[in-house]
Amino acid sequence: MRLSEHPILRFERGREVTIYFEGRPIKAHEGETIATALHAAGIRILNYSPNEKRPRGLFCAIGKCSSCLMVVNGIPNVRTCITPVEGGMRIERQQGRAKLPRKAKPPEFKDARVIEADIIVIGGGPAGLMGAINAADAGAKVVLIDENPMLGGQLVKQTHKFFGKREQFAGVSGIEIAKILEEELKKRKNAEVFLETSAVGIFQDGDERLVLAVKNNRELIEFRGRAIIVATGAMERMIPFENNDLPGIYGAGAIQTLMNTYGVKPGERVLIVGAGNVGLILAYQLIQAGVEVKAIVEAMPKVGGYFVHAAKVRRLGVPILTRHTILRAEGKEKVKRAVIAQLDENWKPIPGTEKTLEVDVIALAVGLRPSIELLHQAGCQIKYVRELGGHVAVRDEWMETTVRGIFVAGDSAGIEEATTAMLEGKIAGIAAALRLGIANESWINEIEKAQRDLDEFRSGPFGRHIAEGIRKLLAEVKE
Repeated sequence: MRLSEHPILRFERGREVTIYFEGRPIKAHEGETIATALHAAGIRILNYSPNEKRPRGLFCAIGKCSSCLMVVNGIPNVRTCITPVEGGMRIERQQGRAKLPRKAKPPEFKDARVIEADIIVIGGGPAGLMGAINAADAGAKVVLIDENPMLGGQLVKQTHKFFGKREQFAGVSGIEIAKILEEELKKRKNAEVFLETSAVGIFQDGDERLVLAVKNNRELIEFRGRAIIVATGAMERMIPFENNDLPGIYGAGAIQTLMNTYGVKPGERVLIVGAGNVGLILAYQLIQAGVEVKAIVEAMPKVGGYFVHAAKVRRLGVPILTRHTILRAEGKEKVKRAVIAQLDENWKPIPGTEKTLEVDVIALAVGLRPSIELLHQAGCQIKYVRELGGHVAVRDEWMETTVRGIFVAGDSAGIEEATTAMLEGKIAGIAAALRLGIANESWINEIEKAQRDLDEFRSGPFGRHIAEGIRKLLAEVKE
């Protein structure tokens, strides 16, 4: 299931090691995750649900759901989608609510290492990287933390080239943008990066902001600063249909992670649910990897993504069925088939229009919701804004939340595109340095330029609803 050839990507795999899945030796490569190695070996079932003992498989691949929890070296609840392999690892399927072994010794967390900075950035995707780069350029000492083993967030999965202006990376693929931003951050001597480091809470300690984090599931670290930028991204949405928990049903991002980051085919035949930009782009990325896309179904009466993406997919022979939905997945322990049907004007399936597709993968490209858990825990005011993808933190034009010193950027501020995430990150990074009195007032010009670029990017038909959602947030602040 590993890709040996790709029209765009070249996969540089690490040293081969052996891990043991329920006693069976599995070949893996250093640098890839446990779930990826298992998937490459054809293993789809990772655990079983606590009550009904139903099989569960990979879903989000970014550590934000419980579908990949397994027992690793005797320790349960390990997020195998973001945990790198190590030679000799012992891995077992988790059976419901697993317990720590009696002889297990928890990590010693009483003597936490303390890392001090002016600004702490949580999240190493496009918003977090731009926030860290610009805050450092404005003179701040910056620490960036990310729970993944690599920087870039969603950028590392994107093989398509971006739209927009040249200074916003027009004509450059997301994968290349991630490399460019990572190299730029490395040039800043006043910026430090901590990978495989999960932020678990934001607290106030006198005049300081404290981010408590765990590195490699073993070490507790206190990150202390005077401002925080939360750029934690988003997570995949689920939709209700029969058997929607079967292994082989993935969020679109998980499939992109398998294919484009690790070079592993998700399956052979795929049904995509959702014809927005993500679903359309995913279709031709799957075809690039040699996977057959049987169809894209879309409940709305028209395609939601850009015409250029839809036209490209249709030219490749993929049918896009609007006013259609998925009724159920079929299969005992993994997906074998999908049943779709046409919808009437009341969004009800039309009897007699059912069609069965032989697929082993169902990709859900039905939208994202902002990851606001840390913002909520920190006491930021939260508001439901439909246009921004759900619950978001109320913030001002400089991306500062209702808790002074805490800023937000990217998909955690509202679901948009990587280009807007980078612009918001730039604003948040500079604004945080200005609020702390580190940057001089000339940096305001850079904020205003980024704001004009955002307004221009959102001025088209796809950005109008975003602009309306942001107006609602700004109105809340002014009240």
